[in-house]
Amino acid sequence: MKLNRIFGAVAATMLMAAPALALDISGAGATFPYPVYAKWAEAYKKETGVGLNYQSIGSGGGIKQIQAKTVTFGATDAPLKGDQLEKAGLVQFPMVMGGIVPVVNVEGVGPGDLTLDGPTLAKIFMGEIKSWDDPAIKKLNPEAKLPSSAIAIVHRSDGSGTTFNFTNYLSKVSPDWKEKVGSATAVQWPTGLGGKGNEGVANYVAQTKGAIGYVEYAYAKQNKLAHAKMINKDGKAVEPVIKSFQAAAANADWSAEPGFGIILTDEPGADSWPITAATFILIHKQPKDPAAATEALKFFAWAYKGGAEMAEALDYIPMPEKVVSEVQSVWAKEIKGADGQALYSATN
Repeated sequence: MKLNRIFGAVAATMLMAAPALALDISGAGATFPYPVYAKWAEAYKKETGVGLNYQSIGSGGGIKQIQAKTVTFGATDAPLKGDQLEKAGLVQFPMVMGGIVPVVNVEGVGPGDLTLDGPTLAKIFMGEIKSWDDPAIKKLNPEAKLPSSAIAIVHRSDGSGTTFNFTNYLSKVSPDWKEKVGSATAVQWPTGLGGKGNEGVANYVAQTKGAIGYVEYAYAKQNKLAHAKMINKDGKAVEPVIKSFQAAAANADWSAEPGFGIILTDEPGADSWPITAATFILIHKQPKDPAAATEALKFFAWAYKGGAEMAEALDYIPMPEKVVSEVQSVWAKEIKGADGQALYSATN
C-alpha cells in the first residue's frame, strides 16, 4: 500500500527511536492524523533530535492507553465530554482538522466522478441500496455509466473517531440511520467488511471491486482511491479539498464545548465539506512523567507554529491562531508537575 511505503520509513523511525533517547515522546490513538503526525515527527527529529513513538491504533485504543497512563498522550477523533475529561483528569485540545471522504472502487469511476448525498450514502451503508446502478445513485449521476455490480461495504472494525464522525454525519442526514444504527466510535454495522484503521479500510477498498468505504482524505490520495463528491447542507456538490474543509470550520465556536470538543459535520455554507472533523490530543493534568509531558507540549507547540505547511500539503487544516492561543493558555493553567508548577509557558 502506497501510504505504508511513503510513511513506512518514518513509522519505523518513530517506533524504534524510543529506547534510544530518554526524551522521546510516546503517544497512541487515532489513525486519522497519522500521516501528518508522521511528517511532523520526521521534521522535528531532524531539528531537535527528539523522536516521536506514535502507535496508530485507532481512537478507542488511544483513549484506553492514556487512561492507563502507558503513553504520554492519547489521540482521538471523537472528543471526550467534559465529565469524562474531569473523571480521568485529562486535558483535551484539537491539533489539526481534515476531511473524511467516501472512497470507491468502481470500474470506470475516477476521483470526483461520482456524486452522493447524505441520505443516499446512509442507505448504501445500511445495505438498502445494493447495486451501483440503483435509481437513487443514477438520479444523482445522470451522465455516469454505472455498472450493475453489487456494492461491497467496507467499514472500520476497531473503535474509531473516524467512524464517530462518519456516523455522526449520517445520523444528522438520515432519521433511519439515527434510529437504527446511531453514532459512536463503534456501531453495529448492518452489513459489510471491517478493516482496521484508515489503512485497513483503504486497503480493502483498493482490493475489492465494487467497494465503498470511508477514510481520512490523505489516505484516499496516497492510495490513489477514487473519492465521491458530496452534496452538502446547502445543496451544493463539493470536492474534498482544503477550501471546503476550511469553509466547514470557518464559523466553529471552539469554546462551546469543554475540551474544545466540537463536531464539524453537516455544517452550513455553499463551499462546506459535510464530513469535516478535528482530531484531538489527550494528556493528563498531572502527568506520571512530567519531563515527557513537557517534551510533548514542546512538540505540539512546534507543530502549531511551524507545521502548517506540512499539514496543508497533506490536505489537513491547521488550527486558527486564536484557537492555538486558547489551547496554550489551558496548557499553562492546567498541566502541572507534582510541585504544582506549570509544565508549559510561552517561553518553553
